[in-house]
Amino acid sequence: MTDDIRRRVQASLGDAFAIERELGGGGMSRTYVALERSLERRVVVKVLSPELAAGVSVDRFKREILLAAQLQHPHVVPVLSSGDADGLPWFTMPYVEGESLRSRLGHGPLATGEAVSILRDVARALAFAHSHGVVHRDIKPDNVLLSQGSAPVTDFGIAKAISAARNESHAT
Repeated sequence: MTDDIRRRVQASLGDAFAIERELGGGGMSRTYVALERSLERRVVVKVLSPELAAGVSVDRFKREILLAAQLQHPHVVPVLSSGDADGLPWFTMPYVEGESLRSRLGHGPLATGEAVSILRDVARALAFAHSHGVVHRDIKPDNVLLSQGSAPVTDFGIAKAISAARNESHAT
């Protein structure tokens, strides 16, 4: 199934991107690292799992992703582009070098200064999103990335997009 998803996403991306490897995934999505050929940069391609995509309104999901894409802030990992891979919605985000807060916590406790710095960045990202009417709904250590002394938050609005799209699908 995973190879099928990868093939479908690569076909949807065309020659603009080359999927290099799977980054991870869970029950909601699969993520891949890809090379955006025209700009020679790495991006993350996130695609909804087929099981989840079957129960959501793709149009509503795309509207919510568009809303999340409007967030431009130093501590928010932005949505760059989106599309559809034969019924599976996908979007791209910049690839952030570093590790997740979850991974960092696996190495032991944070120093007080490091914890305060991370919390400050996360709070700024959440406050900015809230001021623009976007609620994260899935803030957790996996969605906080640590890179070069900064803690950007990823997957803004994605949980809301899935929830809203699922609710709209059930209403129709």
